[in-house]
Amino acid sequence: MKFSRFEDFVTVARSVKEPAKVAVVEACDTHTLQSVVHAARDGIISPILIGDAGEIATTLPAFGASVDDFEVIPSPNADESLDVAAALVREGKANALMKGLIDTGRFMKMILNKENNLLQGQTLSLIGFYETPRYHKLFAVTDFGLNTYPDLMTKKAIVENAVGLLRRLGIKLPKVAALSATEKMNPKMPDSVDAHALKEMNARGEITGCIVEGPIAFDLATSSEAAKIKRYSSPVAGDADLLLVPDFVCGNMLVKCLTGFGGAKTAGTVLGARVPVILTSRSSEAEDKYYSIALAACAAAGL
Repeated sequence: MKFSRFEDFVTVARSVKEPAKVAVVEACDTHTLQSVVHAARDGIISPILIGDAGEIATTLPAFGASVDDFEVIPSPNADESLDVAAALVREGKANALMKGLIDTGRFMKMILNKENNLLQGQTLSLIGFYETPRYHKLFAVTDFGLNTYPDLMTKKAIVENAVGLLRRLGIKLPKVAALSATEKMNPKMPDSVDAHALKEMNARGEITGCIVEGPIAFDLATSSEAAKIKRYSSPVAGDADLLLVPDFVCGNMLVKCLTGFGGAKTAGTVLGARVPVILTSRSSEAEDKYYSIALAACAAAGL
């Protein structure tokens, strides 16, 4: 199935025989519990709530639920919650992780700790999907949250992580736009040099299963009209499936503009770990967390 809107993630996740078992670390904040309760009622996940049992019990009734509806593992502090979550994954009792009311750095440290055996590849990367009426299909952005200033080979790994997921989600040949502020390689702009190098790697078969274009500006990657006006010819122009941002700063500003000013719906997950990781901001709306849960459930099922 090709996913064209977020409800497709929900539909497919509901059809999976065994709902994803999601270990929710520090499951104490309102938006996290609201999204988890919603997803559990829809049959998307079977959550394991880890954290302050009293606070969880106090918050759940606001969503018509109680601790009797879920598996709750009491934890006295965040460090203990992280240890419990890691153990659940290692023991096969959870096949997805979700960050609750805990700092991203502490959460990611748990995944990066080699003793926890949660890493699958050399590079972890964050991918976000976006749905907006200004674009004709779902598209993804990577990496706007984990790799601060990635070098060329890290960008290659980030692309490969993302392309692997996109292909599992039904996009047979993802169109990748390696973003820059220019359409021509400029030695004074390192991001344009890297973008050109990625395109060349793709042409040589060093990056497979996708079409990489770069350097390419955001307007050309997302607007066929802009490409026509500028006489820019590429199969990626106006039809990108994946936007590769040059660095964390550019990516962070782009996705916050998409959701804040652009009103785009969003869902995201971390790639490169043994299980899907739901890493939404503590300030994210419950709907964003819900769709991220649905995305992770699809990924956990190997879709």
